[in-house]
Amino acid sequence: MATQASASPMPEGVTDPNYKPLPGRLGNLTVTQQFALDELKKKLQEEEIFVPERMDDATLLRFLRARKFDVEKAKAMIIACEQWRKEFGVEEIWNNFDFKEKALVDKYYPQYYHKTDKEGRPLYIERLGLLDIKALYAITTQERQLQRLVYEYEKFLRERLPACSRAVGHPVETSCTILDLQNVSLSNFYRVKDYVMAAASIGQDRYPETMGKFFIINAPWAFSTVWTFIKPWLDEATVAKIDILGSGYKDKLLAQIPAENLPKEFGGLCQCPGGCSLSDAGPWNPQKE
Repeated sequence: MATQASASPMPEGVTDPNYKPLPGRLGNLTVTQQFALDELKKKLQEEEIFVPERMDDATLLRFLRARKFDVEKAKAMIIACEQWRKEFGVEEIWNNFDFKEKALVDKYYPQYYHKTDKEGRPLYIERLGLLDIKALYAITTQERQLQRLVYEYEKFLRERLPACSRAVGHPVETSCTILDLQNVSLSNFYRVKDYVMAAASIGQDRYPETMGKFFIINAPWAFSTVWTFIKPWLDEATVAKIDILGSGYKDKLLAQIPAENLPKEFGGLCQCPGGCSLSDAGPWNPQKE
């Protein structure tokens, strides 16, 4: 059966002959979706909100998908995001933020990007189970943790995704995340829940549609209580991308992530000199590949 032609052309730079864009992406838009994209751009330009360097078609489509192609809702989301960027000081963070305590924080709450999955997406790993809240907040603050989060999101969009896209020959717009809950305690989670909720809100509201796959591994029996707390904050599309696994997670991870890219502690083969969590290895950092 023939595939219906897209109302939009394929994005520039595609060299992968097998690339088939997912629905709602450039190269796979319905006439209605293309109209919504054109209308959103026109409204943003008319209201002098449009910022060309960070509102390309792929970005506008992320906001449209997040609001089911409702132009007014997507526009409101972008306006709120632009206001937040000013208030939070995103450009200042991108240009000047220096997370000097990174190596120390890595001991008490490892959070890092590391290589890619089989679809070419950046792999992001967070080890909440290693969290030592007292030690963590002796060397940093929740505010600096959130600033670091935003800096990493900006790097993700500006450097990591373009590098990953060039490496596979087609647009890469999302990440693959592993959240490790081994030895996590409910008391520790509740002490850091404000940060977790703020981080989830920033991801969903300011950097929408950037989650591709999300593995929660080593989930303890008590996690169902925590999940009940978190789930209402997330939309249905986000929840559908989340895979909650216990200790028998290795086969699932290796089905998604090449063994040579997965750190050894998660059942892979990778052992970066100095540790995977501080290596920043990936297509965005060719000398570390």
